[in-house]
Amino acid sequence: MHITVNRLQKSSLWSQIKERKKAIIIGGITVIILGWFIYLLSGLPSLTELENIDPALVTRVYSEDGELIHELFKYNRVYVPIERIPQHTIDALLYTEDHRFYRHWGIDVKRIPKVILVDLMSLSFRQGFSTITMQLARNLYFGFHKTMNRKLREIITAIQIERTYSKTEILEMYLNQTYFGHGVYGIQAAAKKYFGKDASELTIEESAALIPVLKSPAYYSPINHPERASARRNLVMRNMVVRGELTQAEYDSLSQLPIEIDEFELQSKVAPYFTEYVRQQLQVIGDSLRVDIYEDGLNVYTTLNSKVQAAVDSAVYLHLPELQARAEKKLEPLRKKLNMTDSVFAEKSKVQIAFAVINQENGHIMAMVGGRDFTESKFNRAVQARRQPGSAFKPFLYTAAIDNGYTTVDKFLNQPVVIINPDGSRWDPENYTKTFGGLTTLREAVYNSINLVAVRLIQEITPATVVDYAHKMGINTPLRPFPTLALGSSEVIPLELVSAFGIFANQGVRVEPFAISRIEDRFGNVIFQMPTKRSEILSKATAYIMTNLLESVVNQGTGGSLRWKYGFTKPAAGKTGTTNDFTDAWFIGYTPALTAGVWVGFDDPQLSLGRGESGAIAALPIWAEFINRVYDSINIPEESFQQPTDVISLQVCEETGDLATNYCPKILNEVFNVKYHPTGMCPKHRGPSQNKKKKSFIF
Repeated sequence: MHITVNRLQKSSLWSQIKERKKAIIIGGITVIILGWFIYLLSGLPSLTELENIDPALVTRVYSEDGELIHELFKYNRVYVPIERIPQHTIDALLYTEDHRFYRHWGIDVKRIPKVILVDLMSLSFRQGFSTITMQLARNLYFGFHKTMNRKLREIITAIQIERTYSKTEILEMYLNQTYFGHGVYGIQAAAKKYFGKDASELTIEESAALIPVLKSPAYYSPINHPERASARRNLVMRNMVVRGELTQAEYDSLSQLPIEIDEFELQSKVAPYFTEYVRQQLQVIGDSLRVDIYEDGLNVYTTLNSKVQAAVDSAVYLHLPELQARAEKKLEPLRKKLNMTDSVFAEKSKVQIAFAVINQENGHIMAMVGGRDFTESKFNRAVQARRQPGSAFKPFLYTAAIDNGYTTVDKFLNQPVVIINPDGSRWDPENYTKTFGGLTTLREAVYNSINLVAVRLIQEITPATVVDYAHKMGINTPLRPFPTLALGSSEVIPLELVSAFGIFANQGVRVEPFAISRIEDRFGNVIFQMPTKRSEILSKATAYIMTNLLESVVNQGTGGSLRWKYGFTKPAAGKTGTTNDFTDAWFIGYTPALTAGVWVGFDDPQLSLGRGESGAIAALPIWAEFINRVYDSINIPEESFQQPTDVISLQVCEETGDLATNYCPKILNEVFNVKYHPTGMCPKHRGPSQNKKKKSFIF
C-alpha cells in the first residue's frame, strides 16, 4: 500500500514537471515569437511616414532664357503626375509586373502557393511574388537585401500602403520612385535619359523597352544590351497582345523596330564656374529656408543668359590657345634656368582667365568664366582670385577727381616724380612707354594711361579719398592708401571691378550683382526672390563724364584696337590694365547694355605673361571677340550713353582750357559738370592778329 502511494506521488510529480517544462517551452516560444514580431514592427515605417511619402527629387537650375543648365540631386528623379504618363506605359507595367494589381490588397494571394514550395526548399525567397505595392514598399523603405524579415516587413507595409492610398496614387508613386538604371529614378528621368523626351511622349515600343529595366537595370539596359533589351521588349508587347491591349498586326510591326536610343546628357559644360557659384549660394539659401537643395525638387532660375555665355566661351576658347602659345615661348628660358621637368612646367605655365558679364541696370550676372578648365581647377578666379588691376584701377582715381571739381581739360605735369614711402624707401614711377612730356590734360592722361599724371593727381586728392570712392563703388578687398594705389597696386576681385565699372554705365547707380533670381518649390510656389539692391553712388554728371573719358580710351587711346582692328563700332567705353612685369592683363569695358571684364595671367603671380603682353594685347582681343559675338547673336538695340541735364558741352581752347574764341587755333568739344566748367573766354587768342585756321578735335 505504501509502495503504491509513493508510485502515485512520483507519477504526479513527473506530470507536474512535464507540464512546467511544456509551459516554459510554450512561454519561451511565445516570447520569441512576440519579440520577433516586435522586432518586425520596429523596422516598419510609421503612420506619419506612410501618409507623407516624399521622394527625393532633382533640383533643376535654369538660365534666364529658359535653358536647363544644371541639376543637383542625390537621386536623379523628376516627379511627373500620372495624368502625364501614357496609358500604354501603365498597361505595359501591369501586364508584366502585376496583372492582378486592381484585384489584390497589397498581396497577390493566388501567387503564394505557386512559389512557396520553391522558397521553402531553398530556404530563401528565390521565387518572387512581389506585387507592385510590395515593390514600392521595398523601394521606399527596405532595400534589396533578401531576408525573411525584410520580406515580412515588406508585406505588412504593402498592406498599410493599400489602406492609405488609392490604386492610382500607388501607381503614380511607383512609376516616380523606381530605379530605371544608369543613375535615373522614375519614368520621367528614364524617358529623358534613354529617349530624350518627356514621359508623356513615350511610344508603345519605348514603354515596353523601359519596363523590363525595372527587373534588372543592368541586364536589360537598352544602352548596353540593345539585343537583349529588344527581345524583352517584344515579350512585354506579347503580353499586351494576350491582354487585348495590342493587335497582332501592331505587334508584328512594332516588334521589328530597333530600339532607337536618343541618350540625353545634360550639358554640364555650360557655364560650370557659374553653376558651381550658384550651387554654393543655393547651399546658404537652402539652409536659411530649411530646404534640401539635393532632394526637394526645386526649380532655380538664374540670371545667366545662355547666348551671352556662349559668346564668352567662344572668345575665350578662340584666343586663349594663342596666348598660351606665346606665353610658353617666352617662359622657355625660365624653364631651362630652373631646370623644371616638362610636367611641372606644363602645370605652372597654364595661362588662366577670368571673365564676368553683368547687366548693369538690374545686377544680373549674365555670364561667367572662372578659369581655363573647370575639370582641372574649380577655383573660380572671377569671384575668388585677388589680383592687382594695374591701370584698370585708375578710373576710381579719376572719378574722385571729377566728383570733386576737376575737369577733363585740367592739366598736369607729365614729368618724373619721386615718392618717399612711409618706410623711407624711394619710389620712382614711370610711364608704360618709358617716356614723359609736358603739361597733359586729364583726358589725355586717361586715354593714354599716363602713370606720372596719375601719381601726381593722387597726391593732390589723397590716397585715402581714392580708397573711399573705390569701397563705396563696391570694391571690398583691402586697399592700401599709398600713392602706388594710383597704378593699381592693391588686389581686387574681377567681378567686383566689373560691377564698379557698371556704375558709370548706369548713371551713377550701383546694383549689387547676383546670380539667382528666384527659387520655386516642386509645386511652383516661389519660396525665394532675390531682392534688387540699388544705391546711388555717383551723380549722373560724374558718371557720364567718366563714361565720356573712358569712351576716348577705345576711340583713340590704349583700347583703340577695339575700333580700328576689331571693328566694333557701337558706343563703348573701357580701360586697359597691366601690372609690373606683365603679370596681369586686364580690360574692363561696357556699352549701354552690359558691362564685361576679362583678366588673364598665371595663378602664380611671380610668373610673367611675357614682355609686351599688356592689357591691350593680351586681354582686349578676348573682350573684343566677345562683344562682337554677343551683339551679333542678341538683338540688342543700338543706343548711346545718355548725357544728363547737369552736364553741358562746351568748346574750349586746347591750349588754355578756357572757352574758345573764333581765334583759338585748336578747339576741343568737351563735357563739363554744370557746377565746374570754364566761364571766361580764352585770354590768349582774342584778336585778328592771332586768328588762325581752327581745328576741331572731338573726343
